[in-house]
Amino acid sequence: MKVLNIIAGVLLIVAGIYCLCNQDIAAMTAGVMVGIFMLLSGVIEIVVFATTSGLLFGSGWLLLDGVLTVILSLFLLFNQWFTMMSLPFLFTLWLLFSGISRFVSAFDLRAFGVRGWGWILTIGIILMVAGFICMMDPWVSVAAIGLTVGLAFLLEGISSIVYACIPRSK
Repeated sequence: MKVLNIIAGVLLIVAGIYCLCNQDIAAMTAGVMVGIFMLLSGVIEIVVFATTSGLLFGSGWLLLDGVLTVILSLFLLFNQWFTMMSLPFLFTLWLLFSGISRFVSAFDLRAFGVRGWGWILTIGIILMVAGFICMMDPWVSVAAIGLTVGLAFLLEGISSIVYACIPRSK
C-alpha cells in the first residue's frame, strides 16, 4: 500500500506541476470534473423524480432541474468552446458570492463578540476584489482556475506521499 500511495503521490505532483505550467489545460480539466459532477447530479434528480413523482410536492420542478442540469453538463463535457466561455464566468461569480458571504459573516461574528472577525472581513474583501478583477478580464479567471487545479493536484500528491511515510502502529 505504501508503494501505491507514493506512486499516486508522485503522479499527482507531476500532474500538478503540468497544470501549473499549462493553465488552459487545467481549466479544461476543471470543466470536465464539473461536467461529470453535474451529470451525476442531474441523473440523480431525474431518478428521484421517477421514484417519488406522486409523493413529492412540486416534483415537476425537480424533473426540470434534472433535465436542465444534464443538458448543461453535456455542453460542458462535449463542447470545449462552451466550457472555456462559461467556466471563467462561473468562477468569477463564485469568487464574488464567496467574498460577499464572508464580508457579511464577519459583521455577524463581530456582533457575537468573536475575536478575529477582521480576518474574515479581510478575506471577504480580497475575494470580492479578485472577483471584480476576473470580471474585467476573463483570462485572469482561466489562469486562476488553472492555478487552483494545479495546486490541488500538487497538495494531494504531497499528502499521499506523507500519508505513505507515516509509520502505522499495530
